[in-house]
Amino acid sequence: MSNAAAPATEGPDRSEAPAHVAIIMDGNGRWAAARGLPRAEGHRRGVDALRRVVRASHELGIRYLTIFSFSSENWSRPASEIGDLFGLLRRFIRNDLASLHRDGVKVRIIGEREGLDSDICGLLNEAEELTRDNTRLTLVVAFNYGSRQEIAKAAQKLAREVAEGKRDPATIDAETLGAHLDAPDIPDPDLIIRTSGEQRLSNFLMWQAAYSELVFVPIHWPDFDKAALESAIAEFARRERRFGGLVAKTAS
Repeated sequence: MSNAAAPATEGPDRSEAPAHVAIIMDGNGRWAAARGLPRAEGHRRGVDALRRVVRASHELGIRYLTIFSFSSENWSRPASEIGDLFGLLRRFIRNDLASLHRDGVKVRIIGEREGLDSDICGLLNEAEELTRDNTRLTLVVAFNYGSRQEIAKAAQKLAREVAEGKRDPATIDAETLGAHLDAPDIPDPDLIIRTSGEQRLSNFLMWQAAYSELVFVPIHWPDFDKAALESAIAEFARRERRFGGLVAKTAS
């Protein structure tokens, strides 16, 4: 796996852009700590970075952008920090939803909504309903999301179908299970980026990432911008994607 450490000198051609980019937005707290600021300020600056990346994604020809905004493991964080994160989500949707809609962005939410505050659920539903017919860019927000939980939930759905006599267990294969995940109509990510230097998926899109290219960048999420995204895409474009087979020979 390669790191995309430095901004590309030239941006990638739109034709080279991956159709679906997923991002693990890591390093808000470390960004703040390095500057003697509270963690909440790091999260706030992270929202600014998200705005930049959503705008840049369309400019670069990306059709789907998935962001890991709040994981199911994040509940172990201090209650004050969770409150700050939820407050940012509320403000982001209330302040940015109109502009996302105006710019033709469709919002999709994956993750578990059971147990969330009713106003949070209402905002998530509002974002999806308002933007459902938009086609310019699909922004997939993984909120209260964990990949193991998603796969387990899909398995439970299939188990219920078997128990109710609606399905023969022999018909369950990888394609069938994949069709029971949170957003089976959205293509798997071509490229997964993680900021802040960590090199792991952390329970993010593990099923969907089977053939994704992984790029790890050392910069913290609040500093991520269009140039960093271009650099990651340039790294993606240099790779040969085999999907378990051989690279096709190009004509000489």
